[in-house]
Amino acid sequence: MRILGVEVDLVRPEEMLSFTARCVEGGRRAIIANHNLHSISLLRRHPAMAAFYESADLIEVDSQPMIAWGRLLGRPVRPFHRCTYLDWRNDFWDAAVHHGWRVFYLGGAPGVAERGASALRARWPKAQIEVHDGYFDARPGSADNATLIAGINAWRPQVLLVGMGMPRQELWIQAHSDRIDPCVILPVGAAFDYEAGVQSAAPRWMGRFGVEWLYRLLRDPRRLAYRYLVEPWSIAPEAWRDVREWLSQRAQSHRSTRAV
Repeated sequence: MRILGVEVDLVRPEEMLSFTARCVEGGRRAIIANHNLHSISLLRRHPAMAAFYESADLIEVDSQPMIAWGRLLGRPVRPFHRCTYLDWRNDFWDAAVHHGWRVFYLGGAPGVAERGASALRARWPKAQIEVHDGYFDARPGSADNATLIAGINAWRPQVLLVGMGMPRQELWIQAHSDRIDPCVILPVGAAFDYEAGVQSAAPRWMGRFGVEWLYRLLRDPRRLAYRYLVEPWSIAPEAWRDVREWLSQRAQSHRSTRAV
């Protein structure tokens, strides 16, 4: 589906996990991206983000406001198409244990990823998890990058979760995925911050009703006020194009009906 100037795949969380399992089983490299209002705004400021999404094999919808907008325009999108880490985490770790996936997490402050991994192992004792914090020189060609990528490849993960926030995680994946041995790569934001208890996750019902952003804003207004209250207005031109397309389609349908 094309909406707000970007293309997304209408998949349920279980379909995304099925795709992941098929890629792992086949030894394929795959990138599973996600779009929300923040990422659409970032596309204007970071042209390299466009290349990342063009290289993605699957693009989830990580935004109830996007889903609501699509439904308002009559698009075939439903609330169950929302895919984000907190929506599929339990099923993901169940699958990782069942299939014996080796999962590498890259991101977070020093010590946070380890705490997150420990919390996950407490719930899934057989989970195979390795981590590395996100505090390193991420520039292409840096010594830190060379050491990090060598370490990732030496550990041989089937799934690589990159949690360094937008757009850093997407730009890092785009610049370095071809140097990482075949695996499924997913940008997951603050996934292990939630697992470690550093950040508080909104109740899942708030995500289903599209007000998770309000919970986050109230918890961290200084950091998120611009993102949630100002930034969405930057995509008004894309929204207006959607409206014009919808009006054009309605007019064409009306003419066709009158002709019959």
